[in-house]
Formats: sequence, structure tokens, C-alpha cells
Amino acid sequence: MQYDDRLATVLRPKVNGAASARIQYRQLLDLLGTSPAEARNDGLDAGYQRLAELSAALPAADRIAALTEPALRLRSPRLVAVLSQAEPAVASCAVRVAQLSDEQWLDLIPALPPSARAAMGGRRDIGTQARALLARLGIGDQALPPVQAEADQTIDEAPAPTDTPSSPVTDAPAEGIGAIVRRIEAFRRARDEAGPATLPGDSPRLPLGEDSTRSAPDIHSFDFLADGAGRVTWSEPRMAPMVVGIDLSEYANVRGAIRQHQPIRAAMVTLPGAPAIAGEWQVDASPSFAPHGGSFVGHLGRFRRLAAGEGQAGGYLGEISLETDRLRQILHELRTPVNAIQGFAEIIQQQLFGPTPHEYRALAAVIAADSARMLAGFAELERFARLESNAIAPASAEAVLAPGESDLAVCVAATVQRLEPHTAPRASGFEFAAPDDAFPLAIAPIEIERLCWRLLATLAGSAAEGEVLQLELRHSGRQAQLTMQLPAALAHLDDDALLHAGTDVGVQTLAAGMFGIGFALRLAAGEAGAAGGRLERAQESLNLLLPIAHRAAPNDTATLAAHAGELNIKR
Repeated sequence: MQYDDRLATVLRPKVNGAASARIQYRQLLDLLGTSPAEARNDGLDAGYQRLAELSAALPAADRIAALTEPALRLRSPRLVAVLSQAEPAVASCAVRVAQLSDEQWLDLIPALPPSARAAMGGRRDIGTQARALLARLGIGDQALPPVQAEADQTIDEAPAPTDTPSSPVTDAPAEGIGAIVRRIEAFRRARDEAGPATLPGDSPRLPLGEDSTRSAPDIHSFDFLADGAGRVTWSEPRMAPMVVGIDLSEYANVRGAIRQHQPIRAAMVTLPGAPAIAGEWQVDASPSFAPHGGSFVGHLGRFRRLAAGEGQAGGYLGEISLETDRLRQILHELRTPVNAIQGFAEIIQQQLFGPTPHEYRALAAVIAADSARMLAGFAELERFARLESNAIAPASAEAVLAPGESDLAVCVAATVQRLEPHTAPRASGFEFAAPDDAFPLAIAPIEIERLCWRLLATLAGSAAEGEVLQLELRHSGRQAQLTMQLPAALAHLDDDALLHAGTDVGVQTLAAGMFGIGFALRLAAGEAGAAGGRLERAQESLNLLLPIAHRAAPNDTATLAAHAGELNIKR
């Protein structure tokens, strides 16, 4: 059994200003609007009493703003009946946003005032019985949104029109419905006499006293709410007339997220329509689900115009940059919980907070090891993404490999020695005769060691029992060439199959990464390209070519990114 004290918590603080009154009014709308229809208790009565006090203190505009928030849940017939007794504008708004069943509408419609009933005619989600009841009460479908409440309010407040003649175009704006009617008639006569004219924009305006020379402000972002089919159903008041009704499912890069109820991340769309919204927009949105039942109800998000140069490049290059940034953000969000899990596992395994049973320590050690492997995989994915983006846009390439001084012959010999404990029990491994010459490279030793381990561990892990692979390091012009024999399990694969091989090829006694053989080779090719060299296929072997440091041309640094990710295939 649980005790729900949310309403008491909301009613406890005293209202000491307009801001706190608006906040408490919005909280009461949500709590009272989600209370069961048959519920009756002292707490609810106190909530309705406070709601009446706040309604008397707050202007109608603030109450309408609270009712039109997209997250509001108005499902209580009692609350709808109370709100329908307010000003016509507030009552109409409450009726339009209420979420009641057909049976509840049938009980409530006869008790609604005429202005609220008129607002019901604009709804398209009520049942046939409720619509028939409205028809019997004299309320039919409306072709336009219900504005009768606002018109009634204007008529009540407007003074009687005067008989003084005035110019409908140049004079100061008059008050009242009569003046507006005269201005509309003047506009029609002027239009008929002048014939068709070309007006700026695609929305002709009536001469109602506005400053026609004032331009609309630049719009850089706006929020929106879309239904389950991807159609925009709500937006900010300044944007709603221009964007409500746009179908996001028409865009191929958004359609999949809508169908699968997934978040929309940095999707580029082109909006048609008025000049204020026409053009390229970036869409970010999160899926929304009903609190009761968990059904998908749509997306809530934001449109944003990219600043100049934000995408680094237009068209395809800009999309690649956005994809890379999105992948990095996702990896960052994944690293945070994995780091936390690894840290707590190490605390348990090392008994830093006190004695721990051996069974728990063993489980913690496994969790820490799995977390370390996951973090290593995240690092590989981020490294591959950076190499791919550099290969496509070399002009803006960022440094991936750290500069320094290293010797390829020393790194290869050290890697072969590190692999011996894994390959010796199976009588497999490498046959490598270290050359006497030096092979200096302008790259940090850690970078070359990673590259050598990635390549040699991948090949050694696929070697069969008793299979010895040949390695040869020699000079090839201004480059160092390391020739690596492919194991039999990989030699028979064509180029595409080799670059996309998983972990199910060969024996796989040793893995250089968690994403398979093909990914490891593609990542090694990208690293070789970032170093100014390349990785190429030559029949049943792979050739790694890297530039010799002391023979490199002065502008070789500029060519490092130009070849990033290059994998030449030679049969």
C-alpha cells in the first residue's frame, strides 16, 4: 500500500507572487486532471478550492498558457466541468485539450455552456454518439478553429461604433467590430479595383492598422509535438500557424525513428512554406509514451537552424560530420555507466570497503574484465569514426595518431615476441627474421605498437594448429613494407568477405578486437592511411607500407589525412 501525498505537498506552500501562483495552478491542473472520476475526498475538495482562488487571481492568458502545454493531462470530467464555467476563452481551451472517453463526453456535454459546446464542434476525436448529441444541441462541424469565444469577448468589450467617416487605410485604427467590418470591406473594394497584385510572402494581410513595413524576426529554433504518425500537432504560438500539419514521416531520415518509436538525433530536413521557416533545419526529438499503458503517443522535440559553418561542410560531408559527432556523443553516454560499473566492481574485488565473500569477488573480477573490454571496444569505434571523417574531409582532418619517433623493425619484433605465449602451445605463430637496417617512422611508438598488434594478433588468432605465417620487412623505395602471410582460413576469402569477416572465421584463439576480423583490418587500414601509408591485399598476403621518416618530403604531413582509411586491393 502506498500513500499519495502529492496534492498535499502542492497545497502546503503559500502563494507569494504571480510566478508561484502560475506554478501552483499548473501543478493543480495536472494532479486534479489525472485523479479518478469517481474520487471524492477532503484533499480533492481543498485542491479545487485552491484552484478557484488561483483562477480568480491569474489572468485568462496565463490559465490558457497552462492548459495548452503539451505535457498537460486533463482526464477528469469534474475538472473539465469546473473549467468550462470560466471565461469563454478558458472554457473553450479546456474543452479542446481534454482527454475524456465517449461515455464521459455524453454525460458532460449537456452541462457545458454554449461557448464550450461550440468548441466541441472542432474536435475530430469524439465518437458518433457525442457528435450526434452536439448536433441535437445545435453544434455542428466547423471548417475553421472555434473562435466564437474570443469574438463574444471582443463584442462585449468593444464600444459602439461612431458615424464619423475615416479612412480605412491611413487613419488610426478604430475600436469595435463595426470598424473591423468597414476595413475588410474597404480592402475588398481596393482589391477589386486594383486587380491581382503581387504581395511579399504568401499570406495577404488586411489593413487592420499593423505596421506593414515591419519584418518578421529571424527564427533560429522552436519546439514541437508530433503524433504517433509523425504529423506536427503543436508548436509554439508564433510557429503553430506555419508548422502544424507538417508530416515528418515524409522524410526518409526520420521515418525509421517514427516507426520504431526511437529518438530522432540531428536529422536534417527541409521545410517548405513561408520564408520564415523555409529551408534546412536540424531535428532532435524524444519519443513520448502514455503514462497509463505505455502506448506510443508521438515525439516531443525541437527544430534548430545550424549556425554558419557548424556542419563543417554542406551536403554529404556535413552529414558525415554530424554522424561522427553523434557517434561520439553516444559513446560518451555509454562510457559513463560502464566506467561506474567497472569502478564498483574493482572496489568489491579489492575489498576496499571491507571483507567480501570470495564468490562475490570472483563475480566482480569478471564484471571488471568485461567492462574493460567494452571500454576498449568503445575506443576502437571512436577511433574508426575519426579516421573515417578525416578520410572524407581531409581539409579539416584532426590528428588521430600522435607524432614522435619509432622504429618499425623494433615494434614488429616486440609484437612477435608478445604473441609467442599465445601461439607456441599450438605450434603456430610467425617466422620473422629481424633486419639489420633501421626503419624510422615519424609516429609515436605507442601508435605503431597498436597497429602491429592489431594486424599480427588478428592473423595469429585465425591460424590453424601448426600453421606458421611468414613475415618480411624490407625497404620499398621511400617506404617500409611489411609483408604478412594470410592464414589459410582467410586466404581463400575475397576482398569484400575479408573486410567484413566476423569472429566466426577460423579458429580465433586470439582476438585483436571485439568487433571481428574485418573491422580490425579496416581500422588498421585507416591507421596506416593516417600515418601516410596504406594497407593493401596482394594475393595471399597483406602489405603494410609506411613512409620512412628521414626520407619523407617536407609536405608529407599534409598528405597523411588525404590517404586516411585507404585500403588498396591488389590481386
